[in-house]
Amino acid sequence: MSLKDNRILVVGGSSGIGFGVAQAALDRGARVTIASRSAQKVEGACERLGGSVEGVSLDTGDAAALEAFFDERPEWHHIYCSAASTKVAAVKELPLEDAQASFDSKFWGAYRLARVAKIADGGSLTFTSGFLSQRPKSGAAIQGAINAGLEGLTRGLALEFAPVRVNCISPGLVKTEMYESLEGDGRRTMFDNAAERLPVGQVGLPEHIAIQALALMDNPYMTGSTVFVEGGGLLI
Repeated sequence: MSLKDNRILVVGGSSGIGFGVAQAALDRGARVTIASRSAQKVEGACERLGGSVEGVSLDTGDAAALEAFFDERPEWHHIYCSAASTKVAAVKELPLEDAQASFDSKFWGAYRLARVAKIADGGSLTFTSGFLSQRPKSGAAIQGAINAGLEGLTRGLALEFAPVRVNCISPGLVKTEMYESLEGDGRRTMFDNAAERLPVGQVGLPEHIAIQALALMDNPYMTGSTVFVEGGGLLI
């Protein structure tokens, strides 16, 4: 099993977990395309990744643009999706339009992508959920519900799309740019406290998720699975 010369599309690949997956795939000799809504972020990510990576501006909220993108290109060997823009707050505090927009971005964005994606037989589509689907947190019910929906979608599509394989990675706390809006000391304290609680003694990094993402691409005996990569967070 090898990813060398495989055509891999990483949707949400300009930052965070997606960037880590793109970097790991390039290191394995794959031909990688990263996609994101922001052309500026895509350009910056391509510069950091170097090599022969291709970058495209693509919005999972635009069904017509997604369909046109896939119509213009040959089948992919693997697609990884981590694109999402969500807001989290208690149900009675989060404006209804923000809750709906969060679902539209992460769940329906993945659905729209899956609906038009062209993937070679035996290839794979992998989503990114989050362990709040299994370990709810007060004040984050919307996030847990979105993640649970994605995991359910994964199982259904694994049957519908076979022999294309469909899987999902459910991360715990991962240190990404998403937390850069927090003040320096606050961010460091949050990560330090989380690391102390976790059995592994550290919070996740994008490269930790990338290890599992590439394993799911590699393994022809994996489909319909949600794999939790959360440092033992489900145990505490």
